Amino acid sequence: MAAGGRASGRPAKKKGPSKGAGGQGRRSLEGKGATPPAEMRHWYKEKARTERIAREERGGARRPAPARQRRSEDAPEYIGGRNPVLEALQAGVPSNALYVAQRVDNDDRVRDSIRIATERGIALLEVSRDKLDRLTEGAVHQGVALQIPAYDYAHPSDLVELAQDAAEVPLIVALDSVTDPRNLGAIARSATAFGAHGLLIPSRRSAGVTGGAWKTSAGTLATMRVARAANLTAALREYREAGLFVIGLDGAGETDIGDVDLLTEPLVVVVGSEGKGLSRLVREQCDVVTRIPMQAAAESLNAGVAAGVALYEVARHRRL
Repeated sequence: MAAGGRASGRPAKKKGPSKGAGGQGRRSLEGKGATPPAEMRHWYKEKARTERIAREERGGARRPAPARQRRSEDAPEYIGGRNPVLEALQAGVPSNALYVAQRVDNDDRVRDSIRIATERGIALLEVSRDKLDRLTEGAVHQGVALQIPAYDYAHPSDLVELAQDAAEVPLIVALDSVTDPRNLGAIARSATAFGAHGLLIPSRRSAGVTGGAWKTSAGTLATMRVARAANLTAALREYREAGLFVIGLDGAGETDIGDVDLLTEPLVVVVGSEGKGLSRLVREQCDVVTRIPMQAAAESLNAGVAAGVALYEVARHRRL
């Protein structure tokens, strides 16, 4: 008998419809899309913060600050950095608030700054490092910044009165076209060290008492009065009419500073900018234009250094 079916002799089962996966298998093969950029990953902000703190502690370069907008004259200033902030507080610099970064690494300088601020009733504010970056305009702040009010400038005649009240021979330092606040701060330190009674600056095209000047002065601007004149030439003329002599510092001067015979008299020492020196109108108001003798290899001195040398020579002559 011929075999008409399967070898087993069992009837074949009819295959029914299989159950579907509902498209899940196909979707699983589609993947999760493009890899997100680093700034969208959960760990990015913490990593960036750690790197930024490390840069600050090393004193390294920071991201360039956004373009600085013109600051109003009555706007507060900010001092950043642990040493400058502590020095300013110790010197009694007028202050509105002490800003401390969140989770800042406390060292002795930070603790001392907080203690002094608390004792003086200065507001303590904990802020983000991004906030400190904006307040200090991109400067290295090391997690602390001090807000100081806008400087209250004196009148030029007030500087003479300060000397008269102290029964001393007036000594005033005037700045002609010195535009770097750090030079202003350095000159304030030298003026304090050698007994000057104040600084005179023009209201235009000149550095003012800003956070950078406070920082460089190491707190001496708290005691050194700064006057501002609408017209420096007119202010120097008024000083001469009041009996003060005016000597200018300029590399083109013909008399060495040590040979000037007016150093013991009531005096205004005018310091010009490193590049341009004294302006023509200011030079015309000087009784003597003097120079600092030095080797030919050095063409000029920084304004802050030149002021320090000249003021030392004035102080030496007055002690004789």
